[in-house]
Amino acid sequence: MPTPRVVVVGSINMDLVARVPRLPRPGETASGIALAYIPGGKGANQAVAAARLGAQVTMCGRLGDDAFATALRESLTEAGVDLSSVRTTPGMSSGVAWIGVDDEGTNSITVMAGANGSVTIDDVQHWDDLIRQADVVIVQGEIPLPAIEAVLAQAKRAGVKTVFDVAPVPTEPLPAACWQADILSPNQTECEQLTGLPVDSWSTAEAATLALHQMGANIVVLKMGALGALVHEPGQTAVRVPAFEIEALDTTAAGDAFTAALAVSWAGGATLPDAIRFACAAGACASLHLGAQPAMPTRAAVEAMLSDTK
Repeated sequence: MPTPRVVVVGSINMDLVARVPRLPRPGETASGIALAYIPGGKGANQAVAAARLGAQVTMCGRLGDDAFATALRESLTEAGVDLSSVRTTPGMSSGVAWIGVDDEGTNSITVMAGANGSVTIDDVQHWDDLIRQADVVIVQGEIPLPAIEAVLAQAKRAGVKTVFDVAPVPTEPLPAACWQADILSPNQTECEQLTGLPVDSWSTAEAATLALHQMGANIVVLKMGALGALVHEPGQTAVRVPAFEIEALDTTAAGDAFTAALAVSWAGGATLPDAIRFACAAGACASLHLGAQPAMPTRAAVEAMLSDTK
């Protein structure tokens, strides 16, 4: 199988990860256990994951000119990600995420966009050749919506597969180009925000994905956390893919590992159900480790997870 060429257009953050016994309620001050500085950002996480899974990966995005930028570049380079298309925004900080993780592995995340908020349509035009040469393009919601729209439109014109990890859901309605992504992949909370429908079971998930089709989505791959994932293609019966049974340490990286693995496997020729099974295994592997990029699994780890459950 040829090596998939993956282009990731998205955010690059430094994650400040605080371990806490439990996540504080609104207005509450809670004592933490430990603080770690861990390279993250949904775009960078997915780029690292795709590279560790064996893809040829190019990262497109923006960093500030601060101290975090050096560490973030080093992390991506060590993973084998091509950074020649990551641009620097003078006088601006790099993106930062504050992440609380409790004893159950549940997380709460606050993101400050920094330079990620400076990605423009002009940047996307600069990356046009890369997008055209890719087997699959992954984009997320942590860069400005006009840039996301431009990425998906350019990829569609070039006939390149696209995966849109709609996280976070923007406050304004998604433009038409976003609905035309080949795969729209929200999690349960994001699906609820998009549709206004509850997503707390397989049956409610199927109803919500049908609503997304009616809103204009093509293939919907809904990340269902501990339940697994649901793939729903227009006009077809939804397919449930169960999760792997694990004792999660930190679920921060699970969704990004899932998205990257889905894209890599699908671009490599796997059927969607097989690609989603591979993605569920990648998400499970990532949940066994603390942090974002350090938790991203290798292909060998994912294949071992898959073989252990046969």
